[in-house]
Amino acid sequence: MTTTTRTACGLVTFLAAVLAASPALAIKCQNGNQLVQGNWLATPYCQDQLLAQVATERGFRASLTQIRNNPNYKKELCRSLFNDIRVQMTCLDAGVPEYFGGGR
Repeated sequence: MTTTTRTACGLVTFLAAVLAASPALAIKCQNGNQLVQGNWLATPYCQDQLLAQVATERGFRASLTQIRNNPNYKKELCRSLFNDIRVQMTCLDAGVPEYFGGGR
């Protein structure tokens, strides 16, 4: 291998590693659903993105990173936003509300 070929191979390997390390750039979300092989599927990443969007619309300072990295922060948001139908399933998956069965 020549030096030029090794450099080109190294560059290609580096670019592949960078693209693999940042999959969020390739994820397309719409209304909490992710485009997967031509079908829209609900995924945790896109659901969290929707929660961040709804929270921001409702006046909370919420980012996708905060929600993804801190489950307690996600629960705090869900306690306030649970009545919004767009995030109810996301919040149920997060364990909010914590009570079921009424006043038993």
